[in-house]
Amino acid sequence: MTGGRGGVRGALARFRGRDIELKTPGEIEAMRAAGILVARTLAAVRALAAPGVSTADLDALAETTIREGDGVPSFLGYHGYPASICASVNDQIVHGIPSAAQVLAEGDIISVDCGAVVDGWHGDSAVTLEIGAVSEADHQLSAACEESLYAGIAAALPGGRLTDISHAVQNAVEKAANRDRADYGIVAEYGGHGIGTSMHMDPFLPNYGDPGHGLRLRPGVVLAIEPMITAGEPETRELEDGWTVVTADGKRAVHWEHTVAITDDGPRVLTAAP
Repeated sequence: MTGGRGGVRGALARFRGRDIELKTPGEIEAMRAAGILVARTLAAVRALAAPGVSTADLDALAETTIREGDGVPSFLGYHGYPASICASVNDQIVHGIPSAAQVLAEGDIISVDCGAVVDGWHGDSAVTLEIGAVSEADHQLSAACEESLYAGIAAALPGGRLTDISHAVQNAVEKAANRDRADYGIVAEYGGHGIGTSMHMDPFLPNYGDPGHGLRLRPGVVLAIEPMITAGEPETRELEDGWTVVTADGKRAVHWEHTVAITDDGPRVLTAAP
């Protein structure tokens, strides 16, 4: 689940002077257990997602998978959120509420965001799934976002700065837009965040900006890196349910995320499939 704290300038000012939770190697291993459960849950959701399946069906499967894995859904009840996953379809960017009335159809894209707590430690990850045969434009949009996620992960190096990740994400999106001859938007209001004993922690991690600013990346810092990009303008609006965020122009959006630990050996993806 995304953090939403405004643009780059506000985010950088926000964590100056704040304590950042540094994890020991043993605590990172504990977070890996939560990350594996999240990966397993998303794999189960991916296998079920198909035309005719409702987003409520996906949510029920996710909750069952998490609880059977001795975890607790991070999202369920979080500030009143009513489900175990966020299921954001087509023009929905993030925080889409699963519903029995929302039935997937051929050509849809759906971003599924999932979090789990195991022994007090959180894991958080998101994927965008293609339902049946999708348009080439939607496929390219999702691929561009996934590429930008891994570019951000590659920049999560000990000794670097927080916005090195932001800049890598932005560069990857711009490179993909040029390659695809498309106009991709980078959502500014929402971004990544620290994670550990709580799901949302400092610092806020924007998905664009100049490198070399912000938190020094030290071993033990753990971040949820999560780009969100749109097929048009990046402006957003929130629906009356108080959660679902959609593109203001009605164009499609995608979201990819991993929980990543900074280690002496470089970035370690804690929510990767084992």
